[in-house]
Amino acid sequence: MKIVVVGLRGFPNIQGGIETHCEELYPRLVALGHDVTVVRRCGFVKENPPISSYKGVKFKDIDSPFVIGLEAAVHTFKGIWYAKKVNADIVHIHAIGPAITIPFAKLLGLKIVMTHHGLDYNREKWGFFARFILKAGELFAALFAKDIISISTVISQTLKRKYNRTKRVHLIYNGITSFPTPNTSNSNYLKSLGLQQGKYILAVGRFVEEKRFDRLIEAFIKLKRPEYQLVIAGNADYKTDYCCFLKDFAIENQVILPGIVKGQNLSDLYANAALFVLPSSHEGLPITLLEAMSFERKVLASDIPANLAVELPKKNYFKLNNLEDMITHIRTLLDNGEYHQVYDITKYNWDHIAKQVDLVYKEKF
Repeated sequence: MKIVVVGLRGFPNIQGGIETHCEELYPRLVALGHDVTVVRRCGFVKENPPISSYKGVKFKDIDSPFVIGLEAAVHTFKGIWYAKKVNADIVHIHAIGPAITIPFAKLLGLKIVMTHHGLDYNREKWGFFARFILKAGELFAALFAKDIISISTVISQTLKRKYNRTKRVHLIYNGITSFPTPNTSNSNYLKSLGLQQGKYILAVGRFVEEKRFDRLIEAFIKLKRPEYQLVIAGNADYKTDYCCFLKDFAIENQVILPGIVKGQNLSDLYANAALFVLPSSHEGLPITLLEAMSFERKVLASDIPANLAVELPKKNYFKLNNLEDMITHIRTLLDNGEYHQVYDITKYNWDHIAKQVDLVYKEKF
């Protein structure tokens, strides 16, 4: 089948959970026999000159306005028009913001699969208009998408409760990224950051309010454990007031900010951390948490529904926005005498996930 994928920024080496999801999924679908073209946003493409394909996945790079709230929707409209021109069998739309274009895709006679990655209208950065668009996108997906892929039980339950949509809603989880073998005894990357094995707390993600990295820094300050360092890997897509504040706050408190980290270096960061912390107020199904689990790191996450759906033991959750509870849990996990923690991650296998999506594509429209 000829599949055109829209709604994401692109890949490889582009920050974001959806981007990581697609980078893992679509090469596997190519291997299963599909002709896949991913429509990328020119402003996020890092290669010079831009590459035309990656692991069998073709790229179509299209301009979009670099404006918060407009970029995804405008780019997706252009991507859908491209899908029509190349006679795509299926257009696969990712996330509820880009799903605002589903009526347009239906008007063009395109067959639609939509992946719902999370309740994005709950993100704190959005104003009234952006929330309206996001909620409309979710509504259009529930009403008009032939198939919806839900990445978590929380999303599936939301679709049922709000829209009574249960038919052709497929629960297919996010997967765990394939990483290079980590250096656990002599990592030059860790040395370049001034880090020691097992002597730092790690967080990974975009520098946006809902990740609550400022609260993690506050907890680290009050923890008063100078033998440990705090590392927050990531950056912001746009220069915002919050991003500037977070970086200044981190630097003032000797927090290490290595920027966006991928591949071998990220593997080394995960594998040598004493503890991984995800303090978010909003997630879909958190890929960074799954990644840390795959390295058998001790983890701590906020008790939001998306994180609770991962079904970790109680010791690995703290009460959202409760600074003292976060500090208590961090201290307990650091001092419990365990160097790692083993998890059941069998359902987050990308090869299995790709076969599930392949079955969705092949299901009769």
